[in-house]
Amino acid sequence: MKKIFRMENLDCANCAAKMETAIAKLDGVESVNISFITQKLIVEADEADFPKIMKAAQKCVRKVEPDCKIILN
Repeated sequence: MKKIFRMENLDCANCAAKMETAIAKLDGVESVNISFITQKLIVEADEADFPKIMKAAQKCVRKVEPDCKIILN
């Protein structure tokens, strides 16, 4: 299943690329795309794994940019 999330405080395209690479390495992630221009994160994974994946993805995001966060609602 593919889900789209809004990113908040994403400051640069290079950081977005680093986040994308880190999230792609997470177990259960089939594909990931972060757009700096639209401030969106698109993740494709099994629906049952989404809570665990998004928690890990948030950690990946914060390691690259501490002020950035994924809006999960």
